[in-house]
Amino acid sequence: MHTPEFRDEDFQVFHVEGLEPRMEALKRRIRPKLEMIGTELSPALSAIMGEPVTFHVAKHARRTVHPPEETWVAWSVSKRGYKALPHFQFGLRDTHLFAWFALIYECPDKAEFARRLQARLKEIWTRIPDDFMISKDHTVPEATVKRDLSEEEMLKLLDRLERVKKAEFLCGTFIPREEAVHLTKEQLIFRVESAFRKLEPLYRLAVLEPARR
Repeated sequence: MHTPEFRDEDFQVFHVEGLEPRMEALKRRIRPKLEMIGTELSPALSAIMGEPVTFHVAKHARRTVHPPEETWVAWSVSKRGYKALPHFQFGLRDTHLFAWFALIYECPDKAEFARRLQARLKEIWTRIPDDFMISKDHTVPEATVKRDLSEEEMLKLLDRLERVKKAEFLCGTFIPREEAVHLTKEQLIFRVESAFRKLEPLYRLAVLEPARR
């Protein structure tokens, strides 16, 4: 019998009080699983991104008081990091797993991506599943289901991404905890890889050379 990759105890680490105790629980229970998933999915991500990728497991090194409420592994085409680049993430909170295409606030190409997606919204956006989630801030659990966003609301979100320095754009899927605890490693890898392949149009749009003026 195959055992699930994530169990209830894994999600419970986010209820451990205190920065150091929670970080110890994350390192002991979660980091090895994220490293395994990082390794398992790197070939598929290299194919999706068109060049070799490196995976980076979140260290949460900047935290000095508040314990992390989520953790993740991210894939980018740079060995030095991922935050300044369009990238893919897999991770978990206490309520769900997530698989994102992400442009977070450190990425200098957000405004260009926003303009491109605004210009090609009808073409690109129809290729993204309606049940995928959209977030404008990776630090909060709230996200909006794509089908619930009107075209006008999506254009406003992209306008904000273009103008606001701290704005972010994440698109992907959630796997609720209640479902995740029944997925084997093979089932989980399949689900996450499938999600990333569906997000490839957004990545391709993000890494185009800037338009010549």
